[in-house]
Amino acid sequence: MRLSILAPILASLVASLPTAPRSDVVSYDGYKVLRINTHGHPSATKGKLSGILYEQWNRDVYKHLDILISPDQVATFEALDLDYHVMHENLGDSIASESISKSVFSRQTGDLSWYDSYHDYQDHIQYFEDLQKSFPNNSELISSGTSYEGRNIYGLHLWGASGPGKPAVLYHGNVHAREWITSPVVEYITLQLVNGYNDGDNLTRSFLDKYDFYIVPIINPDGFAYSQTTDRLWRKNRQPPPGNESCIGRDINRNWEFAWDANPLGASTNPCSQSYKGEAPSDTPENQGLDKLVRQLRNGAGIKLYIDWHSYGQYILSPFGYKETLYAPELGKWTKAAGIVSETIRDSSDARTTFTFGPSGATLYPTTGAAPDHVYSIGRAEFSYTIELRDTGRFGFVLPPEQIRPTAEEQWEGQKVLLSLLDEDFFDGEGPA
Repeated sequence: MRLSILAPILASLVASLPTAPRSDVVSYDGYKVLRINTHGHPSATKGKLSGILYEQWNRDVYKHLDILISPDQVATFEALDLDYHVMHENLGDSIASESISKSVFSRQTGDLSWYDSYHDYQDHIQYFEDLQKSFPNNSELISSGTSYEGRNIYGLHLWGASGPGKPAVLYHGNVHAREWITSPVVEYITLQLVNGYNDGDNLTRSFLDKYDFYIVPIINPDGFAYSQTTDRLWRKNRQPPPGNESCIGRDINRNWEFAWDANPLGASTNPCSQSYKGEAPSDTPENQGLDKLVRQLRNGAGIKLYIDWHSYGQYILSPFGYKETLYAPELGKWTKAAGIVSETIRDSSDARTTFTFGPSGATLYPTTGAAPDHVYSIGRAEFSYTIELRDTGRFGFVLPPEQIRPTAEEQWEGQKVLLSLLDEDFFDGEGPA
């Protein structure tokens, strides 16, 4: 999920990171991730934390604050006598347990073991190529441009019996590099669409006969690759700001043109910040390619549904994000649909996974230059969401491999309901909540 860094301490925190035997690999051995109960007084909590170095992982600051601290800060933190619990006792051990798999999988024959482990970037590419080969007459490999380091932003375009040209459903995964769970979730949904259509499932066939699906599982390939080889918690892309090689990366999800500069609280102008928005709207090559596709779909049959997949927190968020009290005319139907999806996910999950839903800025916090606002306002998407996946804070960004498959399965149940609802007449007349 999106995260803010206390900019003045970031350089010191990064400099304090210990290293693995290879000098450029960041080690988190001994680092702790803690959830602090703010008891509705976030400013007071942050005031107490002002004397230590920490990285803010996530925030629903009215309720809690999730932070990462180095081993040498533990004693100082404990002396603050805050109300907290430990999410990761040793983050290095949690990262090691993810154990990226390089095994070969039988992907199109019902073997779901792909979803029992995390995989490297090249394997993800091969996975989508295999999916396309299993659906050759109703799909094509697509590209949404290239990354700063020249990687292809690959994806799949799927369609049904009458051929391409229907309104679009657009999915984006792995916008933020460390949010590994998003890619397998998007892949699983793609697999279910392909296999369901091939197997003659009436519901799945109705989706593909009604909509064209454009599915891009890794929006940020440079950052994702870097998170696998060098820094597991890397978030941004790998593009340096002009004349500054010490603070690398822009936040692609603060770089969209719409409302890029609408709220100073929605993104950072500091290149060292995790939410650095760039020098100008859409000045990342990744965003330029993605925006080109959005405008092409808008100018064609239009965009029916857009989802930007993130982690963590378990939220279904609709526009607007850049202002807490600004509500779109479609908010009523967006909220009604999100509530039904949330209920479906909860009822389908053994874990009774619960998703909070509502307009992004009011439900969570302000975000400027964010994809759902842009794809709604510029791309004219009829439905536009951010979905923040598991969990609510036990594991955060470092979600164990055994949760990949149940996370993907519950999202497919949610998508089946959402896709079935898109044209339902009970949305007629739904206005702002």
